[in-house]
Amino acid sequence: MSCSKYKHLFEPITLGKTLFKHRIFASPQDHPDLTANLQLTAEARAFYELKAMGGYASVCVGDFMVEKEGHSHPWQLDGDGNFGKASMFRTANAITRHGAVAAIELNHAGVNSGYVYPEGFVWGMTDGIRPDGVEIRAMTDERIEELIKKYAEAAAYARQSGFGMITIHAGHGWGIHQFISPRENTRTDKWGGSFENRMRFPLAVVEACRKVVGNATPIEVRISGSEWLPDGYGIEEGVEIAKAFDGKVDLIHVSAGHHEIDYASMRTHPTMFLEDGCNVQFAAEIKKHVKTPVATVGALTDVVHMEEIIASGQADVVCLARQTLADPDLPIKAMLGKEDEINKCMRCFTCFSNSTLGGVFYCASNPVIGNELESLYDTPPRVHKKVLVAGGGIGGMQAALTLSERGHEVILCEKTGSLGGVLQCEMNIPFKKKLEEYIDLQRRKISRANIEVHLNTEVTPEVAQSFNADVIIAALGSRPVKPPVKGIDSAKVQGAEDIYYDFDKAGKSCAILGGGLVGLELGVALAMTGREITVVEMMPTTIASEKTGDTSERMGQVTMAAGEPIVHGVALCEMIKTLPNMTIKTSSKALEVTEEGLVVETPTGVETIPAETVIYAAGQRPLREEALALRCAAPEFYQLGDCVTPKNILAATQAAYHIARDIGRY
Repeated sequence: MSCSKYKHLFEPITLGKTLFKHRIFASPQDHPDLTANLQLTAEARAFYELKAMGGYASVCVGDFMVEKEGHSHPWQLDGDGNFGKASMFRTANAITRHGAVAAIELNHAGVNSGYVYPEGFVWGMTDGIRPDGVEIRAMTDERIEELIKKYAEAAAYARQSGFGMITIHAGHGWGIHQFISPRENTRTDKWGGSFENRMRFPLAVVEACRKVVGNATPIEVRISGSEWLPDGYGIEEGVEIAKAFDGKVDLIHVSAGHHEIDYASMRTHPTMFLEDGCNVQFAAEIKKHVKTPVATVGALTDVVHMEEIIASGQADVVCLARQTLADPDLPIKAMLGKEDEINKCMRCFTCFSNSTLGGVFYCASNPVIGNELESLYDTPPRVHKKVLVAGGGIGGMQAALTLSERGHEVILCEKTGSLGGVLQCEMNIPFKKKLEEYIDLQRRKISRANIEVHLNTEVTPEVAQSFNADVIIAALGSRPVKPPVKGIDSAKVQGAEDIYYDFDKAGKSCAILGGGLVGLELGVALAMTGREITVVEMMPTTIASEKTGDTSERMGQVTMAAGEPIVHGVALCEMIKTLPNMTIKTSSKALEVTEEGLVVETPTGVETIPAETVIYAAGQRPLREEALALRCAAPEFYQLGDCVTPKNILAATQAAYHIARDIGRY
């Protein structure tokens, strides 16, 4: 039944002489958890194996550096040497033993390399100075020929290690892209200038790799169909690039953007402010001009949409990246007709932010990610217990689901009439559509699980005792903090939660107290309706920092703790730039709410921000005392989520998942 429903998506495809069981591929992703000599750990191996178990036709290990001089970041897999041969073999085997093709992405950072030679320079297209002051030396013919050889050696090494497809990264501003791009390649020799000259190096790399892996092993090339920059190339040039590779590779993987420039990077990794499948247009246009199969990537979460892409001939393959973290089981769920159980990526950048700060991928909505090894070798509870979960927010729902999956008797109580907690107020915001889908999914899974649900039931100590539970988990959440500002009780003042539920309560001009995620995202949502918005923040920076200046510099000013969505901060910056009616005032203290608006003290003096409505988004108060009141109502007691410390979805789901897994050991 599933096969006929998604008959195009699940039709096998042959690339080279390799059969792929269907058209859903796991796009290249690196894994920061490496050994000291930059080889894959058991945890990293489990990260890829989980995707293969979930049914992806191909799983690509990302960012395999062809030489140490070309590494793009500190946690990049080393392909220069034999120290990791066993690790590579085990990883390829972990993927292929589940029926997926193990692929590996070869990459070189070029001028953006983190490796600086002892003489203090990096190789690039032409002589110059990098923004960080490092000298750039134009690559000589000998250096270029050596680099071509390095790509071939890396391809041979990967093939010998059991990888069945070689992916050559030629996009996103990295090394090969620097040769292709007329914006970056201003050389005047045979390696630059004309289109033919700019394509000489990438085609030589393909040819060299083909010689060592043969015609049976497919070669995939990954390109930017458009650089998505005012001074960069567009889809017309992207078509010509693809035509140059046509017939020389087995799959043309069409992405977009440029990794080193925030505006374009947010197209490479689409934000929550962009539509689903926003980059499909580039693959669709290229497919009109080439015979080689074409893959598309970017913001793909809906299998119905994916089927339409393949069926309509816009692409031959769909590649998923962050979505493979949100749900490694997407293919098998779609195949079995369980698409309404697929957890869709919210594009919150929790994964990227955590890998950047801490070297570990975590997914806000999937607590298994970051804990893949434990998940693969799960230990069932020794004792099954009766567990009362007090609170049906994000943490409470996840705890109930994990407990039910592990065989416990679960009772879930929520004091309001619906599950979802405080985040329900954001569900109607256009760019939070994926949050709405996530909460609906959790509700749906709870309705199908063996969980006894009591809505409109506040858990007091007396109510808790009446259930006679073995364990109580308090997930009571938090409530908004009203800041101590003169005039805060004025009729023109509203809490952020109230405005989220009803935009009609907001006037044409609004001052928002608080430059955290809640205040900034609410400001963006209101500004998108045409209102004049001013965000006031006491700290010198916000997660998106100030609106003026270069985004990368602003982000550099922000010190974030682990778990904070710093990459989403970049996305917010880029979105705010498009909203001339939104202003951010940092290092500013609210003094008084008046009839005219909000009086604030700024670094330049006291001023009044004209505002019909003042909105406070100054944080949350954890319901700790209410939670602790339940601690004697059962032999075991735990509390999690915002009633401990208000944080985010990731913190709530991680705590819920692990506390639930701990129960039943004794």
